[in-house]
Amino acid sequence: MNFLLTLLLAGLSMVGPLAIDTYLPSFPAIGREFGATPLAVQQTLSLFLFCFAFMMLFYGTLSDTFGRRPIILWSLVLYVAACIGGALAGSLGLLLACRVLQGLASGAGSVVGRAIVQDRFSGADAQKILGHIMMVFGLAPALAPILGGWLQVSYGWRSIFWFLALFGVVMLVAVWRWLPESLAPKDRHPFHFRTIAGNYLMVLRHRQFLLLSVALGVAFGGFALYIGSAAYFVMHILQLPETSFAWLFIPLVAGMVVGSAVSGKVAHRYAQSTLIWVAYGGMALAALVNVAYTWWFTATVPWAVLPLFFYSLALALAMPPLSLIALNHFPQHSGLAASMQSFIQMTLFALVSGLVAPLLFDSAFKLACGVLGCLAVSLLAWVMARAGEPALHRG
Repeated sequence: MNFLLTLLLAGLSMVGPLAIDTYLPSFPAIGREFGATPLAVQQTLSLFLFCFAFMMLFYGTLSDTFGRRPIILWSLVLYVAACIGGALAGSLGLLLACRVLQGLASGAGSVVGRAIVQDRFSGADAQKILGHIMMVFGLAPALAPILGGWLQVSYGWRSIFWFLALFGVVMLVAVWRWLPESLAPKDRHPFHFRTIAGNYLMVLRHRQFLLLSVALGVAFGGFALYIGSAAYFVMHILQLPETSFAWLFIPLVAGMVVGSAVSGKVAHRYAQSTLIWVAYGGMALAALVNVAYTWWFTATVPWAVLPLFFYSLALALAMPPLSLIALNHFPQHSGLAASMQSFIQMTLFALVSGLVAPLLFDSAFKLACGVLGCLAVSLLAWVMARAGEPALHRG
């Protein structure tokens, strides 16, 4: 049963990354068809990410009130409709509108899925399940741009949106048939606006929760820099064709998969804070090597992407314990806390990939320095959270 649950939750977590990564190789083609500048096409990603982050703020709370299953099912219906609209869009404006709708609908699976794990598991078991989910989920950003490149070359960019619609339908049917409700009616919270607003304020005022969420989100921002810069990094810096996105995404995601597998295996053996410190050491080493390489050499494969593999591996080692330490502050409001955590993470992802990446993606050295900067901010947030909470010293 845990195996099927892991597959379903991992599949739901893939919905957002697939919508982000699959169409990246089509940026130039979309720009040519609609006569749009690269910056205008970039907004199809930026708007999606901001809407994705915004709606994550509410999915957990809605699932605390109405149950986990209904929220996931209705979000998938909306997602499929948005994908079909994107495939049929006749202008960049219509495509942007469909991407907004896609972004609003894409985050339910990852947010509510995290709450489902909290409903059914605790402690090291929850960390192990999250690690396994991340390991399977990691296939999405690795395969998505590769598949997108071949779909673009073979059938054009609209075929990518038809593929996304098909994946949404598959997940809709799978959830309908095999994902049981994990939140009993007696454990749900009434939808009282004042109470819900008070709960949000309670979470926002929790210093350790916010610092841990920022630590997680900014560390992931190093990953986001290369996602937001993917089309320009692959096709301009590395001078590779649109079918070669595997050179960037396979190292990034292979590291994520390996790190998630390791995190799941060692969950029962080591304290969460120990794993986090080891992960920060690994990320720092990888980031410094990347800066040194891009300063002294012209970026070429495979050397330009090897540090990214080790950075994402260490990042994946840190993500489950950082996430769980933060969520454990609110065991009675796990959906709301998961929403807030996901909102913070994805808002930072959107800011980095949508606003910071365009300032840096003309240079491999600038991107490497950006990753190191993100890591420094993340480490500072973790140290501040640890200093402010004695429990973290014991854990």
